[in-house]
Amino acid sequence: MFASCISAASVRILTRLCALVLVVAVGLGSELRVRVRLTDGLVTEEVLEADSERDTISLEFKQGDGTLITFVADFKQDVKIFRALILGELERGQNQYQALCFISRLSRNEIIPSESMARLRQKNPQAIRLAEERRGLEQLTMSVAVNLSRAWQLSSHIHNMCSEAREAIYTREADVKHWLDKGVDGSLFEVLPQTTEAPNFQACHFTKDLWQPCLCTYSLRLEWYPCLLKYCRSRDTTGKGSNYKCGIKSCSKGYHFTYYVPQKQLCLWDEET
Repeated sequence: MFASCISAASVRILTRLCALVLVVAVGLGSELRVRVRLTDGLVTEEVLEADSERDTISLEFKQGDGTLITFVADFKQDVKIFRALILGELERGQNQYQALCFISRLSRNEIIPSESMARLRQKNPQAIRLAEERRGLEQLTMSVAVNLSRAWQLSSHIHNMCSEAREAIYTREADVKHWLDKGVDGSLFEVLPQTTEAPNFQACHFTKDLWQPCLCTYSLRLEWYPCLLKYCRSRDTTGKGSNYKCGIKSCSKGYHFTYYVPQKQLCLWDEET
């Protein structure tokens, strides 16, 4: 369960990060490629795309270990989606790739609107960008599994984003309560086993048996993204003042996910933390 072999189409995603260019799509959206330095010191390229018609922003980059991280903000549904395509350890019996998806509510002011993102340009594409604000690490306990076949009720983007993850799609109990109050079908969710149900349940980091269930952790960081719009003030000839958009503020933010796996074999990276 909870791990799957990635299709050829998904493997090709790993080659998408290429030469730094700026492409603007007519009318609907744009693509911006930004060079950033990761926590391990390596420089990678983020691909940020905005679609003002679908009201979405996506961010994608490859980590130093080959993992492909994708983030999507769906403003119409107030949902954010994180996907990690992780290289498997074939010598230890894993598939070539392992996919994870984490879904939660999108809060206002987390990231700039899609229409503003679509207008962004950069003067020096070769520059390595550093975020102006390094936001704190967000801890998320993902105690509920999401049914992929019904996930369209939360966002139409989940099926395409998380089809490779299949049963490794997680969300928080607090978010589930919010969605149920909005009328989402309860059959979309399955509460995962809790520590109270298994006395010997522990973190995968401390679990020796590869076939025992445990609590896995996975961390990622969005190194650079436009989090806020900047406003400047001007005065007309009569002295009347007014505000206008004059730029963006960039942020960096880390996320730490904790979730249940039926066997430690699906969480081998937790040994290295």
